[in-house]
Amino acid sequence: MTYDMNDVQPQIATDIIPDGTFARITMIFKPGTIDGNSPVDAKLLKASNSPGSDVRQIDAEFTIVEGLYVRRKFWQFFTVSGGKLDEQGVSIGWKISKSTFRAMIDSALGLNPEDMSDAAKARRVLNGLSELSGITFVGKVKIEPSDNPRYPDRNRLERVVLPQEPEWQKVMNGEHVPAAPSSKPRAAPKPETPPAWGQGNAAAPAAAPAAKPAWGNTLAATVAPQPASTSAAPSAAPAAKPGPAWLAG
Repeated sequence: MTYDMNDVQPQIATDIIPDGTFARITMIFKPGTIDGNSPVDAKLLKASNSPGSDVRQIDAEFTIVEGLYVRRKFWQFFTVSGGKLDEQGVSIGWKISKSTFRAMIDSALGLNPEDMSDAAKARRVLNGLSELSGITFVGKVKIEPSDNPRYPDRNRLERVVLPQEPEWQKVMNGEHVPAAPSSKPRAAPKPETPPAWGQGNAAAPAAAPAAKPAWGNTLAATVAPQPASTSAAPSAAPAAKPGPAWLAG
């Protein structure tokens, strides 16, 4: 038996997308294990990995669909319920997610966010959150610095770009929009101060350096550090289901 490798797509680059990149982005939802509130949202949600957390969230995968970084991917969770509550007892995380989803619809359909006509309002009504899977909108990508040196920085959706913004029309026209970084550059680590006993006496003769063991020389010559991966390998995602009619514009 032979395997023909000519009919597959080239591998996708895993380099991080530059901070402040504007692009058309498609979002799909990866399957979960918990049902949502709507019948069409069966097995849509996932539980938080934090011990004792009641957060239920959507696992979203984003793919840039055109331009310099076409087919690049990044991932992000959206809270649907649980977590910190506001004064009215509503999940703060859900309020943020709902605002982002509303902006995605406006960006995808070219709706003015201030348009509250009956026709515009009807296009923002969903039978379930799963209908958002497959939506394509204009967004701005950011780099989220890692707070753990063992893990690399990662991309996140900074915000959705709306039709009244100049970048929206340029991206929709296929024009290249220069990146507008928002993240502050990470400060260089401060050099460690040697302990007092390590500074020694300036007037004293320097001691001869200790001989290195033979295996230390061999290890340094043969083992090179491996660069960290710029993004975690995603689990296999199912093909995006057709979205609702309003996604057709």
